[in-house]
Amino acid sequence: MESSTLAVVILAAGQGTRMRSRTPKVLHPLAGVPLIGHVLATADELEPAHVVTVVRHERDLVAEVVTAHAPHAVLVDQDELPGTGRAVELALEALPGFDGTVVVLSADVPLLDAATVRALLEAHTLAGNALTLLSAVFEDPTGGGRIVRGSDGMFESIVEQKDASVEQLAIREVNAGIYVFAAPALRDALAGIGTDNAQREKYLTDAAAGIRAAGGGIEAVPVTDPWLVQGINDRVQLGDVARELNARIVRGWQLAGVTVQDPASTWIDLTVTLAEDVTVLPGTQLRGATVVETGATIGPDTTLVDCEIGAGATVKRTDGTLAVIGAGASVGPFAYLRPGTYLGAGGKIGTFVETKNARIGDGSKVPHLSYVGDATVGEGANIGAGTIFANYDGVNKHRTEIGSHVRTGSHNVFVAPITIGDGAYTGAGSVVRKSVPAGSLAINVAPQRNIAGWVASNRPGTAAAEAASAAETGGNAGNTDGRD
Repeated sequence: MESSTLAVVILAAGQGTRMRSRTPKVLHPLAGVPLIGHVLATADELEPAHVVTVVRHERDLVAEVVTAHAPHAVLVDQDELPGTGRAVELALEALPGFDGTVVVLSADVPLLDAATVRALLEAHTLAGNALTLLSAVFEDPTGGGRIVRGSDGMFESIVEQKDASVEQLAIREVNAGIYVFAAPALRDALAGIGTDNAQREKYLTDAAAGIRAAGGGIEAVPVTDPWLVQGINDRVQLGDVARELNARIVRGWQLAGVTVQDPASTWIDLTVTLAEDVTVLPGTQLRGATVVETGATIGPDTTLVDCEIGAGATVKRTDGTLAVIGAGASVGPFAYLRPGTYLGAGGKIGTFVETKNARIGDGSKVPHLSYVGDATVGEGANIGAGTIFANYDGVNKHRTEIGSHVRTGSHNVFVAPITIGDGAYTGAGSVVRKSVPAGSLAINVAPQRNIAGWVASNRPGTAAAEAASAAETGGNAGNTDGRD
């Protein structure tokens, strides 16, 4: 079918009260993409001449997301008359003179793929139908409009659940809410639809009766995979669909050469990119625009959002956002990578280390128990355990510059802004407030002073005092009565 003869209408006006959420239903995320984003992507794959999205509830929020995902889409506001029939009627008014084929999609049916819609379009064209719709057979059809067929198996009507008889409620084949219409037949049918039903709405499904009465051909085509048309009305369904989509994403990466050790505990967004021979260990979440290069190992128990991980790197038990990890580098366990972290090739961010807006050069190491914020570390440097980069003066943030091949002592505090020159050393326990020239040793620890007898004078009668006394007399610290 030529794209110039195709228009796609997306229904996104509903409030979605069963979600019980301040967030509009169609904006809830699924695998890193809002529900409506999945539907807009499917629409674009069909290469239609027109994409029309009908909005109402939280109109501006929804419109912003629609525009971000599909700038070419036409936005139409639904008026006070409720119902999907009215929504499509308004969409057609935005396409004056269009007499091609209209595909109607629901913004809360995110798993539907373009291949399934194309197959529906082909069936519609070959049969010369006025209406072709997708149906699905569910074990529990509750909530769906039932597909009523005659004794010959041919389509007769769609009955909404609240208007269905007891016999009709027993039907397991339901309307999937995905339609292909001939535009002229659709316009004529919508003109004759009223609101004489339990919901007092203008149902799009009632268009089927008008088309049939006018002699138009109608066919209901059952989908082979019911998940593709699973709608989302509440958070239970959102969770169910999320698990199913994630299982398909994980399987796809496995077939592409990625080792996923435990698919059930691994979550990967649609927007993530993984190379061959990546290994993903249990309890890992890869979110956003995260990219992992070949041979890297991620996990276990790791969450990465919008991160770049280089070839052969290892990231375990780590939480990272907007971080870049170089090839062959090592991160974790129990590392916290905040935005702006860059670790060079072969570098290390170790156990209980937090980094933020920090650039750590090739081969440099921050092994453990440190905070590196607003800093630059050159190549081949080693930051001692328990080091703090004191970047905040109470008003402003300042940077610390650490040169290449610097060795800093344990339990240092670098009070920014300062610079530590190439090849410099700092002594353990130092609070460094002044810049250190290259090749120098910075140390500011006062000479140790031992005050003899302090415990006996200031803590008499304590276990410490008794132990000290026994040690001074050469006795057993555990024997306080002097007996052998």
